[in-house]
Amino acid sequence: MSQASRDLIANYYAAFNHADWGTMRDLLDEQVAHDISQGGREVGREAFRAFLARMARHYLEALSDIRILVSDDGRHAAAEYIVSGQYLVQDEGLPPARGQRYRLPGAAFFEIRDGRITRVSNHYNLRDWVAQVSE
Repeated sequence: MSQASRDLIANYYAAFNHADWGTMRDLLDEQVAHDISQGGREVGREAFRAFLARMARHYLEALSDIRILVSDDGRHAAAEYIVSGQYLVQDEGLPPARGQRYRLPGAAFFEIRDGRITRVSNHYNLRDWVAQVSE
């Protein structure tokens, strides 16, 4: 069970790094709960699709040094990684975008049921990100 969950999360991040948004969504439960870092919770694949479209418009990102931890029963997982990105277009409420590059650690927590991700909670240090793109 835990190896299947590890593979699920690894596939999720491989899809992210290839900008394969369709595959990412396919790995999610229809009613996935998505906790946005320093934001609210959105529910459902359609909300997640809209989130990915917004992110792709504003940011170009890749993850590296991905480390995945999975509970023995495979129902919970966590990942830690480095986000390397470029800020393309100003996002609402954030500093102006001028193609600034950034690099910062991030993490996510997952719940898994029946081979699908039912919750993903993303976390990163927004102050660090703002400081980097404001330099």
